[in-house]
Amino acid sequence: MLGNISRGGILALGILWLIPLVWAVWSAFQTRESVLSAKLSFSYTLANFSKVWDSAPFATYYLNTFILVLGILAVQLVTTTLAAYAFARMEFIGKDVIFMLFLVQIMVPADILIFPNYNVLSDLSLLDTKLGIMMPYFASAFGIFLLRQTFKTVPYELEEAAKMEGCSWWQTLWKIYIPLARPTYIAFGLVSVSYHWNNFLWPLIVTNSVENRPLTVGLAIFAQSFETGAQWIEVSAATLMVVFPLLLAFLLFQRQFMNSFMHSGIK
Repeated sequence: MLGNISRGGILALGILWLIPLVWAVWSAFQTRESVLSAKLSFSYTLANFSKVWDSAPFATYYLNTFILVLGILAVQLVTTTLAAYAFARMEFIGKDVIFMLFLVQIMVPADILIFPNYNVLSDLSLLDTKLGIMMPYFASAFGIFLLRQTFKTVPYELEEAAKMEGCSWWQTLWKIYIPLARPTYIAFGLVSVSYHWNNFLWPLIVTNSVENRPLTVGLAIFAQSFETGAQWIEVSAATLMVVFPLLLAFLLFQRQFMNSFMHSGIK
């Protein structure tokens, strides 16, 4: 009985989540007359996407977003791997205290750090730059915690065997720990990419030029712009253009997504 209620509740929440997406997809392919009409129309048009693409520099927004997301992820993979290995396998003074400080960062909302981060970037003359957007996210307490827990499950015997073969610590990390932690890396990569693809407030505050704006900021400016004459159908088309890459990736790699989360222990 409880199982049926649980499944029914999950299905209801799924439907509630899906309604706005279905409406956005439907309206993005409709004409303005069809959307305002009381009759349900099954005709479609691609003119909305063409108009949106010509009305704002979405090609630049896409390029900026890919650079930001992939740049942050690349640096995070290096920093989280090294820190996780140190916390999992190395012994040094104050290790537990420092690790607890890292865990505290998970509980601190990123918005609280906007003002000090902004001042630091201002002093470094990095405002309105891609590097300025990426820098606060180069380290991830969540990623360090996730990889540390995975590295601690690797048998010591494998590391000892690698040392007997003459491997240095970084060779051991590269040949043993990283391959065994592949599901965790995939899970963390998915979390990082989805978060920074949808990140809005920090890029909005830092950027002032089209050359550095990501898709989320570009979409907000497009939706509020009087110069583009944006209406609901154009806004829906632009929104679909922004979320389409993530939706496509999820649909194509859904099984890998679920397996990665289950192997890494994310609930």
